[in-house]
Amino acid sequence: MKIRDIILSTFTLSGFGVVFWYFIIIAPPSFVVSTFIYSKGYSYLSDDPQVCANCHIMQDHLYAYEKSSHHHVTNCNSCHTPDGFIQKYISKAINGWNHGVAFTTGDHPWPLQITDYNVDITNKACLKCHGDLFSHQHIKAESNCIHCHSEVGHMK
Repeated sequence: MKIRDIILSTFTLSGFGVVFWYFIIIAPPSFVVSTFIYSKGYSYLSDDPQVCANCHIMQDHLYAYEKSSHHHVTNCNSCHTPDGFIQKYISKAINGWNHGVAFTTGDHPWPLQITDYNVDITNKACLKCHGDLFSHQHIKAESNCIHCHSEVGHMK
């Protein structure tokens, strides 16, 4: 049997071809799309703080944000995503994937802990708005604003 015949027979809708098409071509994208719809993934494209509480574990963070001094001038994305359209949505995709896996598997710390990746994003957001308020001696490249000011955006 020629390789061409083997390949063509694989893609016919009989026997192995049906299994191949279902498990390799149809099922994975269908799972991703249905999960995205079920979890309201499309809503994360907005800047609405209510969206962050789609996941019940974030509800306390939303309440704390609503009590914070920043809630009138910022939204969650102001501090938790980098500047720039592409960077913002790459960050949202990375965090969305990581959060989805962590919350689905239950493999996340409690209380929630910010990752080094997100500390860097948040620190840059702090400095973007407040960097001119401090002398250059106070702000060093390795400084971490949220180390001392962790409750500014999320009052307890």
